[in-house]
Amino acid sequence: MILCVILASFLMFADQRMSWMEDVRAQVSSLVAPVQWIVSLPARGLSLASLALSDQTRLVNENRRLHERLVTLSQRVQRMASLSAENDRLRSLLRAAPRQQIPWISAGLLTLDNDPFLQQMIIDRGQRSGVYSGQPVVDSAGLVGQVISVSRYSSRVLLITDASHSVPVQVNRNGLRFIARGAGQANMLTLDNVPNNTDVRVGDLLVTSGLAGRFPEGYPVGRVTRMVRNDGSPFATVEAAPVAQLERSRNFILLFTHDQLARRHAELSPQAVSVALEVARAGESGEAP
Repeated sequence: MILCVILASFLMFADQRMSWMEDVRAQVSSLVAPVQWIVSLPARGLSLASLALSDQTRLVNENRRLHERLVTLSQRVQRMASLSAENDRLRSLLRAAPRQQIPWISAGLLTLDNDPFLQQMIIDRGQRSGVYSGQPVVDSAGLVGQVISVSRYSSRVLLITDASHSVPVQVNRNGLRFIARGAGQANMLTLDNVPNNTDVRVGDLLVTSGLAGRFPEGYPVGRVTRMVRNDGSPFATVEAAPVAQLERSRNFILLFTHDQLARRHAELSPQAVSVALEVARAGESGEAP
């Protein structure tokens, strides 16, 4: 036990003080990637078995509901196409530059971190796919978090609900900007330094503001669930719930923002840079990554 304590203390000191530990961590992550993949197999097997044993009537009803939703979404897409064309015409009248498409790649969940004090997960994309530290991760509903460490075949993602995570946001209704910080719980965010007289309401949608350049602008982050104006204090207590399905999602999107890719060009391996730039070119040409 004493030897383990000494070794653990040395590793913690080396991790904080020595830069070469980053390479060691990446190599170790590459070694355990097959183990993580094997551990995820039972969950995938159970999911497939559950689908195979599903009741036929329930599947038929679900198919009917999805068909009705498809018709509704098709009508909305037609409307959005008209609005998009109108927006392009207005921007051309204002001589505004068209917004760039953000290239992306998909990723799947390997495992969640078992530490109750950490909100992290591991996905099945790594340096071979061009993934880099700081890369934004979203699901079908909104912002999930960002990549914090990368190995050859997998990456670790810090969720927006982790107590150490912060993201610049703005209220979609009026454009007010704040910092949303994780509360260390799976379903809670807090807004820092919100004045008591600020126009923030329960139900307001919070989206990424694009400030600091790490997260692209306009991605949903959370929805305000609690707003308490504190007497005797200049700041109110504001809580929000993430819109991303952090406890249910198994498929994610990794965004390649052009600014971050340019800044980290020198830090990435040549293979990762080549893959990321290829994905970026595919996104600009309208092809699927």
